[in-house]
Amino acid sequence: MAAYDLEEQEQLDELKLWWKRYGNLIILALSLVVILVSAWSGWKIWQRNQAQHASSVYSDLQKAARENETKKVGELAGTILEQYSRTTYAPLAAFVSAKSHFETGDLKTAKAQLQWILANARDGNLQDIARLRLSGVLLDEKAYEEAIKVLDAKPAPDLDPLFSNARGDVLLAQGKIDEASSAFKRALDKTPAKQVAARELLQLKIDAAGAAR
Repeated sequence: MAAYDLEEQEQLDELKLWWKRYGNLIILALSLVVILVSAWSGWKIWQRNQAQHASSVYSDLQKAARENETKKVGELAGTILEQYSRTTYAPLAAFVSAKSHFETGDLKTAKAQLQWILANARDGNLQDIARLRLSGVLLDEKAYEEAIKVLDAKPAPDLDPLFSNARGDVLLAQGKIDEASSAFKRALDKTPAKQVAARELLQLKIDAAGAAR
């Protein structure tokens, strides 16, 4: 019994020595874990609040766009881009603002909104759509070379026909008939058979380009 007590005491002494050596480190590590968990929880709550606030502003933005209140659209989009730029609503707000300003002839603002998406959106598909729309704005500005550069980016496969069609429009505006016709043909080849209206329009463009030679 005495031997057992002695062995137990030795184990207890070893545990005390071990705790003396490593106890502070363990407490520090546990404290860091608690801090990190708290910080992560706080970050998720902050993100959720940001998304809720952005959603409310975006709803007002859509209403302003439907009512053709372009000035208000610009203000609300600016609020989202400045205060909620990391939410999914930011690029959507920029698209709405770009469309609204393009329709009123404010190409400079429309272009700036689309360029914001290219610089800040983390979704590749949204960036591709922004490139397409930006090429249209640049076409209206007669900034043909800049529009071609925008369309040089390789898009997602399902958007390739739209990029080729847009390239054809720019080349046609430049008077490059053969290149435009080739771009339209590429777009036609890539357009699914079920998209009948799109294919018919592309064929009309090809025929018009051929007649313009």
